[in-house]
Amino acid sequence: MSFETPDDRKYEESHEWVLQNGDTVRIGITDFAQDELGDVVFVELPEVGDQITQGDAFGVIESIKAVSDLYAPVSGEVTDVNEALFDAPELVNEDPFDDGWMLEVAPSDESELDDLMSADEYADQVA
Repeated sequence: MSFETPDDRKYEESHEWVLQNGDTVRIGITDFAQDELGDVVFVELPEVGDQITQGDAFGVIESIKAVSDLYAPVSGEVTDVNEALFDAPELVNEDPFDDGWMLEVAPSDESELDDLMSADEYADQVA
């Protein structure tokens, strides 16, 4: 099966994506991850102003099949949260790269982005 893996993002082994957006990065989970989870029924996210640390859990995603931690691909301060997910967590399944985004973060160390995989590297990992 083939999964969407847009070239404009970087990817974490734990199936999160990062999209640079000026001084912030937007974070969500990949098409592969949402497919593995099945129907998402609940998302728990940090609040604006919270600090997240690369590699540490920043939230929880719950589906009909499993409960999984969400891991921070970069460290920094949360500047925005996709509050639409609290009422419509299924957006993660329907559109994981756009409407289903989770956080925006002001990275505290831009070099952490260099640790992430390209779309091709990520696609090879999940193949």
